[in-house]
Amino acid sequence: MTLPIAADVQCEALFASSLQSTDTVTAEVATAEITRTIQRLGPTGCASRMAQEFGDHPEEARDRMRWARELTAQLSPVLGGPAVGPARCAA
Repeated sequence: MTLPIAADVQCEALFASSLQSTDTVTAEVATAEITRTIQRLGPTGCASRMAQEFGDHPEEARDRMRWARELTAQLSPVLGGPAVGPARCAA
């Protein structure tokens, strides 16, 4: 059985992805990149990368998190990964 990935994991994966806030990102592109990033880093790796960026570049990370939260709020849950935690995005 495939469960939806929780919104907080989606958000962290989008934050950790190579997509940029200046890119024109469709829902399909965002969903595919979220899935690839989770497969590559895993949920813990996504959260670790996000935490590192907040430590190294807090202002830029804040802006990137805002972008990731706004974009993931428009997406349906991605299928194929762990459904963990409440539907929120940390930070």
